[in-house]
Amino acid sequence: MTPAPAKTATAGGALEVLLAFLWLGLTSFGGPIAHLGYFRRAFVQKRNWLNEDEYADLVALCQFLPGPASSQTGLLIGLHRAGAWGALAAWTGFTLPSALLMFACSVLAPGLKGPVALSAIHGLKLVAVAVVAQAVWSMAGRLCPDRRRAAIALAAFLIILLVASPVTQLLAIAGGGLLGLLLCRNIPDMSAGVAHPPVRRGIGIAAGAVFIGILVALSLASALYPGHSPWALANIFYKSGTLVFGGGHVVLPLLRDALVPAGWISDDAFLAGYGAAQAIPGPLFTFAAYLGGAVASPWSPALMAALALVMLFLPGVLLVVAIYPFWSRLGHNLVARGALAGVNAAVVGVLGAALYNPVWTSAIFGPGDVAIALAGFLLLEKWHTPPLLVVGLCIGASMLRMYLGF
Repeated sequence: MTPAPAKTATAGGALEVLLAFLWLGLTSFGGPIAHLGYFRRAFVQKRNWLNEDEYADLVALCQFLPGPASSQTGLLIGLHRAGAWGALAAWTGFTLPSALLMFACSVLAPGLKGPVALSAIHGLKLVAVAVVAQAVWSMAGRLCPDRRRAAIALAAFLIILLVASPVTQLLAIAGGGLLGLLLCRNIPDMSAGVAHPPVRRGIGIAAGAVFIGILVALSLASALYPGHSPWALANIFYKSGTLVFGGGHVVLPLLRDALVPAGWISDDAFLAGYGAAQAIPGPLFTFAAYLGGAVASPWSPALMAALALVMLFLPGVLLVVAIYPFWSRLGHNLVARGALAGVNAAVVGVLGAALYNPVWTSAIFGPGDVAIALAGFLLLEKWHTPPLLVVGLCIGASMLRMYLGF
């Protein structure tokens, strides 16, 4: 006799969700793939808030959409457990610890001067080389498993390196989607089809309309109030959040191209903050809190940090609410799956180009830098060393080189 499938736990309260995700926000090191593993252990195996099929369907949906997949998955877990307040509690608990730490880094960074501080900052830039290289390596294996998708990634890589323009990345991603429509329709079905998603179709349509409305409104507001205004910053982060397919590391090229050439922040400060983000738990998107607090603006750093943080996360939140009621149909759609496959392949090329410029060109100045960055990459990729330890080792190696004079 076949045993009955396990039932999920009964609904709970927002405070219960907040405390569960706050603990994960304080302890979840290792990036989005590791976060999804923590979520499965915490909410499927330990607390029984979801069964395996429900959790797999949430993960598939969030991998399909732009935005921070682990944070989107957490938000939907909170939604299943305690409704809209549970979703807000899940996002707050998982995001707040690392956001506060990154904002603190932005406040302290300007005071870091002198040879010791500069060597530590250079160590963080070497961390960025190792982390982005590891992300490109792992994403290429996962998102470009055949010649067609590898060719799309290579085309995006070459276009971005050869054509320096603020719109090149957008064109590369859009082109990847079009090529995916033509070449990549045979990827596996992505939806397990949860029978009763806890979002009504009317709410999904409203969330989609709000997503588009904010996108248009911020574009108009940033045109009316140019310069380093809150409107312009919100527009940069919202648009970047709309285009982050394939993983949180993709925010690096998108935000760097929007912020550094326009004088919001220097390349050195940008890459040092990105390196520091590897040493903290929680979602990588909280890098936005560092950038908002560090940008050149007459407005309050705390205000700009909060604005950047919310605007980077908001598109992914709205899109996951908008698509969830329709996911069981969309996940079976050949056209949608092909376009996503092409977009994800192009994203690998975009991140590969960013690995060369600015990450490599800003951090690697000799054989010693190559050795430290390569060691960091191998520790992450082959020995699965915790990122916090890799950060410490790269900083220590950079400072040791300074003391020894080589």
